[in-house]
Amino acid sequence: MKTILAFGDSLTFGANPIPGGARHPYDDRWPTTLERVLGGQARVIAEGLGGRTTVHDDWWDAADRNGSRILPTLLSSHSPLDLVIIMLGTNDLKPFHGRTAQEAANGMRRLVQIVRGHYQKPGDTAPKIILVAPPHLCDTDHPEMMLHFGDDAILQSKLFARWYKQRADEYGVAFFDAATVASPDPADGVHLDAENTRRIGEGLAPLVKEVLGL
Repeated sequence: MKTILAFGDSLTFGANPIPGGARHPYDDRWPTTLERVLGGQARVIAEGLGGRTTVHDDWWDAADRNGSRILPTLLSSHSPLDLVIIMLGTNDLKPFHGRTAQEAANGMRRLVQIVRGHYQKPGDTAPKIILVAPPHLCDTDHPEMMLHFGDDAILQSKLFARWYKQRADEYGVAFFDAATVASPDPADGVHLDAENTRRIGEGLAPLVKEVLGL
């Protein structure tokens, strides 16, 4: 059986777009859906944290949100791995981080470097990698959510696929655009309802099968 690490932010965690709403049930989260669609051929380990960035520090939260700092620990604790799926970048658009899709793509490039550099000991085999461009942000009546992201965030989120595909091609890794299968809930303009969360797992399944030869 193959082992897959799903590394992401609140969309991988299963955050509810309804303010104060409960986390999506386990069966509705996209890593769980992916594992189910793969029909027992792989185990999917979900590592999602709200607010996680690619490479930026965020001292507003007790948890470490810097993806580049925590990733080596997760690679070690969950190894051996056959595949790492990375879906990050939305939080990088916040004004106190990078603001642009291009900068987020540079952060994703660094995460690819970290994965490959982690497996250097004799006998190590580096896992395959899929870079996932997150769903686009959308307009919302939520009084605060978009204030966290800034005036250009919706436009920048629509550029994720362009830049992530370029980084994936540069490093010879696979690419998937989650915006082709999922859209955020206008309740907050960022997070997904249960159906759209499941769609990411369903949409990724054919590519995962191809990458892993399943």
